[in-house]
Amino acid sequence: MPDTSDGGAPQLRPQSLMLAFFGNHVLEEGDLCVYSGSIIDVLGRVGVGEQAVRSTLTRMVSRGLLRRQREGRKMYFGLTEQATRVLRDGRTRIWREGAVNDDWDGDWTLLGFSLPESRQRERHDLRSRLAWSGFGALYSGLWIAPGKVDVAAVVAELGLTAHVKIFHASADEATDIGLMIRDTWDLESVAARYVSFDKRWTAHLNAGPGEDPIGTRLRLVSEWLWTIRTDPRLPSRHLPPDWPARPAQDTFRRVAGQTETPAHHLAHRLLETTPLR
Repeated sequence: MPDTSDGGAPQLRPQSLMLAFFGNHVLEEGDLCVYSGSIIDVLGRVGVGEQAVRSTLTRMVSRGLLRRQREGRKMYFGLTEQATRVLRDGRTRIWREGAVNDDWDGDWTLLGFSLPESRQRERHDLRSRLAWSGFGALYSGLWIAPGKVDVAAVVAELGLTAHVKIFHASADEATDIGLMIRDTWDLESVAARYVSFDKRWTAHLNAGPGEDPIGTRLRLVSEWLWTIRTDPRLPSRHLPPDWPARPAQDTFRRVAGQTETPAHHLAHRLLETTPLR
């Protein structure tokens, strides 16, 4: 993803927008499938063309994230169990945990792994999942995250349990935690994402939901997920006093509050759905 510290919006992938769409309008509605034409309409509102939507749907089916369901001549798409887990994890990260960690108890989770060069793809997948779970590379094969992180299920899902060791520990008083954090995570890059997000979305606070609340909310949630995905939720006591996560989160939640009801009502009118069989 490009650097957006100049205030420009990130170039979000169609799959990220697709997951945000299903998270916004399907996850909480129970077992529903959405007509492909409705999906094309909504994603078109955020600049994704019809062909890109169709190819993304096909790829997500092949990856086990969506399931197809034909009703007459129409094709509908619903969530798989795997996608539901992903979206629930994202929902927890956005709405329950938040971007500010004021409750750190001094514990750390450490994860060590060793994989041969021939398993490069698996190493990449593991590192990506660890980064989303709040880990940073303390050393090349030793990753660390604040708090007690239950990462065993992630490791098991990747089939790497035999190659990974997980510990929970606290730092010795001789360890400079602030210095360790600065050495392990790129704080400037994380902060720049928050500043950029806050700058882009503050303008919406006085504008209300606008004429297209469903598109606005889709962009909002997608951009917020992009913003927080590299933030390990480090202890606030060890971050700069002007850390920008708090004001950015406040802006996100205020815009989300403005768009929630109008987007829900518009989706109810626009989306053609059918029960998942």
